[in-house]
Amino acid sequence: MPEDRKAAAKVEPLRKTRPCPECGKPSNREHYPFCSNRCREVDLSRWLTGSYAIPVAEDETKADYPDEEN
Repeated sequence: MPEDRKAAAKVEPLRKTRPCPECGKPSNREHYPFCSNRCREVDLSRWLTGSYAIPVAEDETKADYPDEEN
């Protein structure tokens, strides 16, 4: 039995801990990639209020020729 316990002790976690994107503390498995529920909710709030935005490039063909339709 002691050998079984040694084998079980060598199991590596599924994900390496990374710094929380909000506060920099080590991430928590339960709230990954965040360290806590608070940091997770702060991030969600920023997405919902529009603080984060994905940049959009305009279609160059429509900008150059507004009178023509493709």
